[in-house]
Amino acid sequence: MIKTHVTKLNEVDHGWHVVNLEDKILGRVASEIAQLLMGKHKPNTSLNLDSGDYVVAVNADKIKVTGKKLAQKSYFRHSGYPGGEKRRSLTEQMNLDAKKVIETAVAGMLPKNKLRDQRLRRLKVFSGQEHTYGDKFKA
Repeated sequence: MIKTHVTKLNEVDHGWHVVNLEDKILGRVASEIAQLLMGKHKPNTSLNLDSGDYVVAVNADKIKVTGKKLAQKSYFRHSGYPGGEKRRSLTEQMNLDAKKVIETAVAGMLPKNKLRDQRLRRLKVFSGQEHTYGDKFKA
């Protein structure tokens, strides 16, 4: 009789990945990062456990988008007060904070459940090539 293996929390091993965003398409790389954060690439993945890996994304300011998204895509926020609606285009957001664009795109690719915040904490985004997690990778 074959028994199904159920992954336990103490069996989960969080690895580290570096993703270079230079000249990559925003949506495509965001879905790849989301897969790594969820742990879908592992054979012992479990939907009810946070079994994904850490992801260090570098060169966030050199990301590419297709079509007219730079002018037409907008980021919406609201203060909660009447007339408190604020919108920014993708170009304005990239000039202000390119890391926030990557984080927002990846957050949209993750399932909307209780594990989402834990997974997003394992995403580390840097604007340039340098990052502070060099000691986490095996030489």
